[in-house]
Amino acid sequence: MHEGLSLLYVGAVLVLNGLWMTGRIEDREIQVINYFTGGVSLAIAAYAAFGPGADANSVRTAALTLLFAFTYLWVAFNRRNGCNGRGLGYFCLFVSLTALPTGLLQWTQADSLWGWWSTANWLAWAMLWLGFYLMLCHWPRLQPWMAGLSLVQGVFTAWIPGYLLLNGLLPLGG
Repeated sequence: MHEGLSLLYVGAVLVLNGLWMTGRIEDREIQVINYFTGGVSLAIAAYAAFGPGADANSVRTAALTLLFAFTYLWVAFNRRNGCNGRGLGYFCLFVSLTALPTGLLQWTQADSLWGWWSTANWLAWAMLWLGFYLMLCHWPRLQPWMAGLSLVQGVFTAWIPGYLLLNGLLPLGG
């Protein structure tokens, strides 16, 4: 259930950040969803890592969830302080370089709809975060393309699956 909660708001933040990158949402306003989603993801990761029943798998899940939580908190921080985003860009490279082998590992272990979905998502997220790195550190003109990619991935890699998970329509591992 925690994964559905996290994914629902990751979907929201990716869609809204895509709209923000097209100029439809102001810097001051986009902070709200980034702080909220970063905070929710941080709380879920903390519970997974340190809550009752925490084990090696839940700590791994927490570590990967924190990649996203920290990204959204950093976006909000940059919008609040007017930073140029290059530091965030290099963190996005780190996320991308972590997401790629995570997706490949998921691929070797996929044996269900959830496993194949997870594989596709991690590979899609690796591409998305690599694009953010390139946009923030090297080619700002990628912003319109990254806005569209963020919108699409927000809907299909997070919002819809998160909603389905929360409603019991997409069981984990099944």
